[in-house]
Amino acid sequence: MFDSIYSSSVTPSSFLLMAAVALVSGLVYSWLMSFRIRSAKRFFLVTTLLPLVVASIITFVNGNIGAGVAIGGTFALIRFRSAQGTADEIAGILISMSSGIAFGMGYLAYGVILLIGLAVVFFLIAALPIFEHGSLMKDMLLKITIPESLEYNGAFDDAFSRYLTKAEPAGVKTTGMGSMFRLSYRIQMKNPGEEKAFIDELRTKNGNLEISILPYTEQGNAL
Repeated sequence: MFDSIYSSSVTPSSFLLMAAVALVSGLVYSWLMSFRIRSAKRFFLVTTLLPLVVASIITFVNGNIGAGVAIGGTFALIRFRSAQGTADEIAGILISMSSGIAFGMGYLAYGVILLIGLAVVFFLIAALPIFEHGSLMKDMLLKITIPESLEYNGAFDDAFSRYLTKAEPAGVKTTGMGSMFRLSYRIQMKNPGEEKAFIDELRTKNGNLEISILPYTEQGNAL
């Protein structure tokens, strides 16, 4: 059961058996992960087919170094042409690929155990209350629009000291055909429940112009 179905060479029957097991296992795995990962249907189609695709590559390369290098270059091109996914999506793809290696070497039982077992482990770890530290506040991106007549250096320091534990300037941009400025700050609230009171105080200082507080990301902090 745990021995490889491939002997000295790959036969059509052994390959078809591997393909069927990999495809069914990938379908079950994607169905299970769909309860945890919020993504488009196309993502789950990919994770369904990925074990079979990787297994086929491993089967046909079969120790050929030149073919292995060529396949590696192809995957590198696909990587740089693909958009970055969420952490859950990346984990889902890596699990699919790892099982494909086992299937491609003919170890069907190990492939099924790896695929379904890691899905169960993923669910269990995600359900445990670990890695969630309430004392660590998340950074937010504060954007304040002000009239060009307002001297913004130090204009909001009193509100910042009252409501924030951190306020780092993240940039300044002109807007409204140069008639206004948009200030950006990387902030942490002392008490998230005081967000409305914080915004109300800022509105009294910026002439009731636009104010927004958004999740801060290193890539998505554009002005």
